Amino acid sequence: MALATITSKGQVTIPKKIRDSLKLRTGDKIEIVITDKMEAVIRPISKTVDELFCKLHKPEQKAFSVEEINNAIQNRMKSKYK
Repeated sequence: MALATITSKGQVTIPKKIRDSLKLRTGDKIEIVITDKMEAVIRPISKTVDELFCKLHKPEQKAFSVEEINNAIQNRMKSKYK
């Protein structure tokens, strides 16, 4: 069990053990749901494609054509399923 304290501003720091278990990082969003038993459930919110794009986009990386991508997939499938 991990305990947290509510500050005078109504803020709560999620204990490191919980953040690690939920794989939460700075800036992540969470959802807090109240159950019928008056319990709070914390769930991480999945990232959108737009949020991930900046992490995946590398301006210095050469863009591949559809043909190059298709050829790479075809070659991988051939070598994997010989």
